[in-house]
Amino acid sequence: MMKFLLVSVLFSLLISNSLSTFQVYDSHPSSRDAQALISLKQGFLSPDPILNSWNESNIHSLCYWKGIRCDHFQRVVSVDLSNSNIFGVISPSIGNLEHLVNLSLAGNAFSGNFPLESGNLTSLRSLNISNNSFNGSLDLGLFSLLHLEVLDVYNNNLSGPLPQSVAKLKKLKHLDLGGNYFSGAIPPSYAGLKELEFLSLAGNDLSGVIPGEIGELTNLKQLFLGYFNDFDGGIPLEIGNLTNLLHLDLSSCGLEGEIPKQLGNLWNLDTLFLQTNLLSGPLPPQLGNLTRLKSLDISNNEITGEIPIEFSNLTELALINLFINKLHGDIPDFVSKLPNLEVLKLWQNNLTGAIPSELGSNGRLKELDLSSNRLTGLIPQSLCSGRTLRILILLNNFLFGMIPEDLGNCLSLSRVRLSQNFLSGSVPKGFLYLPELSLMELQNNYLTGNFPDEHTRVAGKLGQLNLSNNRLSGPLPLSIGNFPSLQILLLSGNQFTGSISSEVGRLQLVLKIDLSKNNFSGEIPADISKCLHLTYLDLSTNMLSGPIPAQLSEIHILNYLNLSHNILNDAIPKEIGTMKSLTAADFSYNDLSGKVPESGQFTYFNSTSFQGNPQLCGPFVNRTCVFPANPTEISVNKPRIQAKFKLIFALGLLICSLIFVCGALIRTRTLRFQTHSRKWKLTAFQKLDFGVEDILECLKDNNVIGRGGAGVVYKGTTRKGTQIAVKKLLGFDKDSYHDNGFSAEIRILGQIRHRNIVRLLAFCSNKETNLLVYEYMPEGSLGEVLHGSKGGFLDWQKRVKIGIEAARGLCYLHHDCNPLVLHRDVKSNNILLDSELEAHVADFGLAKFLLDNGTSECMSAIAGSYGYIAPEYAYTLKVDEKSDVYSFGVVLVELITGRRPVGEFGDGVDIVQWAKSTTSACKEGVFEILDSRLKDIPIEEAKHVFFVAMLCVQEQSVERPTMREVVHMLQQTKSNHNLISNSDKYPKKNP
Repeated sequence: MMKFLLVSVLFSLLISNSLSTFQVYDSHPSSRDAQALISLKQGFLSPDPILNSWNESNIHSLCYWKGIRCDHFQRVVSVDLSNSNIFGVISPSIGNLEHLVNLSLAGNAFSGNFPLESGNLTSLRSLNISNNSFNGSLDLGLFSLLHLEVLDVYNNNLSGPLPQSVAKLKKLKHLDLGGNYFSGAIPPSYAGLKELEFLSLAGNDLSGVIPGEIGELTNLKQLFLGYFNDFDGGIPLEIGNLTNLLHLDLSSCGLEGEIPKQLGNLWNLDTLFLQTNLLSGPLPPQLGNLTRLKSLDISNNEITGEIPIEFSNLTELALINLFINKLHGDIPDFVSKLPNLEVLKLWQNNLTGAIPSELGSNGRLKELDLSSNRLTGLIPQSLCSGRTLRILILLNNFLFGMIPEDLGNCLSLSRVRLSQNFLSGSVPKGFLYLPELSLMELQNNYLTGNFPDEHTRVAGKLGQLNLSNNRLSGPLPLSIGNFPSLQILLLSGNQFTGSISSEVGRLQLVLKIDLSKNNFSGEIPADISKCLHLTYLDLSTNMLSGPIPAQLSEIHILNYLNLSHNILNDAIPKEIGTMKSLTAADFSYNDLSGKVPESGQFTYFNSTSFQGNPQLCGPFVNRTCVFPANPTEISVNKPRIQAKFKLIFALGLLICSLIFVCGALIRTRTLRFQTHSRKWKLTAFQKLDFGVEDILECLKDNNVIGRGGAGVVYKGTTRKGTQIAVKKLLGFDKDSYHDNGFSAEIRILGQIRHRNIVRLLAFCSNKETNLLVYEYMPEGSLGEVLHGSKGGFLDWQKRVKIGIEAARGLCYLHHDCNPLVLHRDVKSNNILLDSELEAHVADFGLAKFLLDNGTSECMSAIAGSYGYIAPEYAYTLKVDEKSDVYSFGVVLVELITGRRPVGEFGDGVDIVQWAKSTTSACKEGVFEILDSRLKDIPIEEAKHVFFVAMLCVQEQSVERPTMREVVHMLQQTKSNHNLISNSDKYPKKNP
């Protein structure tokens, strides 16, 4: 009996202990952490199942949840969900993670405000919520983050003044508030963050002066204050006290005055970026004390004087950028002796003298650009001694002598621009056939000899070759076909002779050929029709004979054809008139005969296109044709034939109309059944108060508000009153949204959040149709407003504001998205206006997706719109961010002039050509093209905006600014009380 009682007692104790253990575990703090995370997850929207492990049935594996790290007490100390493609909002429950040390939510698309005002995260040391879409202000308020060491909110939509409460976080070592919309001055109280090693306030809208107190942050190693900020005054002298500084970036922030000599005290500095400001005066010799400096960029300022001899001490320098300044004098010889120099860019200064003869002898030179100076003498022989030189640009100088033979063996070269000099002699052997070469410009020199013939070598990457306006002679060799990637071939203005080799037909990718102003003879080779991508062909001013090959009509995208000033004979092939792409042609001054075709594109050509051919006849040349047949028979039969044809055509048209009506009735009856029978998939990019039914209800003909190359746009109102715009994408094959990653690409666009970009709310699709759902913009597009009856209400300030806002949107796509997004179809009709006339960029990136899915055979239809397309697209069929910059420049010219891009300036002339020719592209000429509907315009503002527009529409893409620089320049537009009225013939002069 005693044994039984003893066993009973022991069993009871065991059960009691087990229950106690279970209760303790159930109330364990780690369970509270799990509940906090599950609550946090409820605010997330994620297209990927990355957080499936975060659920109540898996609490025992808390420390193995995605992105979670625990300490040895099983308390959550780290939450890292960076770059996880999550959007939604962040719940205040994050504050219940009491032991949290590190929080990283970077690289997602969260919106709303971050809940800093609540919680108990007293242990938090690292907070990283960069690259999201948080908006509003940053107020730490009651959030007692006294132990915080890292605060990173880079690239959000935070606004208002910089938070003063940050100064209370005395243990901060890393502070990044960059890439937001903070405004106002930098608080001097930030000087109290003595532990700070990293500080970035770049990419905001800050103003005022840079406070001298910043010099008290003596532990700083990296300081970024540039980009979009617009400070008054200059660089504070106190920055010279930051002797631990390694990286100093004050670029693109409106700084004025001279560079302080105190910067020479920053002994540890390895990077100094001061580019794109208004700095003036000479380069301080004290910068020669920065013996650890590796990168120096003071480009795009107003620096004067010579390059100091003290810079010879900077033996660690790998990069020197001093371009776009007012430097004069020689390039010092010590530059060629810097042992680590890799990049030297001094273009657009007033430098004179010879290029140092030993430049490149260190064997490390990779990029050299000394263009647009007044340099004389010879090109050094040692430039490629280390076989590392990639870029060689010396154009627009006074260089003479021969091109060094050694450059023909520089296998690393990819870009060469030596045009507009006085170079003589022959083209070095192998120079045109280098394996990495993509661009070769030697035009406007005095080069002689033959086109290099190296039939055993193939230049596989050469895309542009320009040898025009030299003294080259002899025939084109058979090796002209050894450039399989060539897109531009310019040989005009030389002395080439002989026939044009049929090997030209091997240039399968060529887009532009100009062989004009030479002495070519013989017939035009029919094989040129094999160049199916050709858009521009100029064979004028030669001695070509024989008939015009009808095969030219096989080049279906040819835009420009010039065969003038030759001795071509026979009739003009009527097939050429059927080429729908041909917009300009010139057959003048030949020996052509017969009737000029009256069909197709010929009806659009100017009469001057046919002059100088006395044997041509027809209405275009005002010369009657003599018919060889019996005129009586012709006059009787022709009307009968025409009458029969008209009758047959009318009957056919009637039958087609009946078929169309019947088809429409059948489609109307079955549309509702088909719509409900198809399976729709809705992908939401934020919380929606509508569903598929609301979206489909918008697809009615009376709801259409726009049509374009991408599709049809409908306006609709959901059952809860939300106004939306639905774009129905055209031309997709079945299942196309599964192909080429289209659905994934659209999700990337759906995560983009920016104040000046139209929000993509959702993507709705089935196997046959793709619908994009956007927020609705009640004022429509800028193009509709500007060129419509409301254009007169857009005063100057509204236009400048719209231009700046649109530029900000494009800048975000180019510089702050990962991966970057090219718009590819920037135009005024793709800039939408809300009820407050705030600009929002629309249809961004769609051109790429449409192209990838094969929705158009004509690439130009989806890689830009006529009048906005950059010049290089005509011969490369490729776009990059500088193509978007050109298109935006056209929009700026539209805002200035009130005119449409094309159709108002005569045949073949667009708004850019008209603006340049009317104003001679100078700022003062803007008064000739201002919109007459504008009343009073600030003189300096108009000149400044026009100057920015002309920079954007530069012929060479490399010379155009980035969208970051465009935004910065437009933000510098300041009101000037000296106004110009369009009723005045001339602008009022400043007193």
